[in-house]
Amino acid sequence: MRPPLTGWRAPPGVSSSFGAVTTSQKALAAFFNFTGTMHFVIPKAYEATVPDYVPITPEAAVFHSGWAEMAGGLAVIPPSTRKLARWWLIVLLGAVFPANVHMAVSPEQIRGLDLDRVPRWALWARLPLQLAAIIWVWRATRD
Repeated sequence: MRPPLTGWRAPPGVSSSFGAVTTSQKALAAFFNFTGTMHFVIPKAYEATVPDYVPITPEAAVFHSGWAEMAGGLAVIPPSTRKLARWWLIVLLGAVFPANVHMAVSPEQIRGLDLDRVPRWALWARLPLQLAAIIWVWRATRD
């Protein structure tokens, strides 16, 4: 009879490729994989937030940022890629910050944004949440 895999650990002297993963790391990976997936589920909602000055099409920006979020989220799990994930996700959060500023400053330019349902203060509240996300990435990925 084979033993169940629940609670399985690598034998002494054999390294496990994933090692210990904290709850915060699991949540961070899930968060970025969820948000990255949503880029492909509802792309038009994301495309509407891409400012005109971005040098690629909104479709391309959403496609690449979606994959970048998922890649960063997955890289949080193995200890060997966690440091890369830290810098990848921090740079990514910085790269999408202008879109959040654009949405807060010029919400009338965002196609499909209903200002009767989404209050302006909520758009501004997203900006400090970006800093909170950077702090979360930093703390969750340090060893």
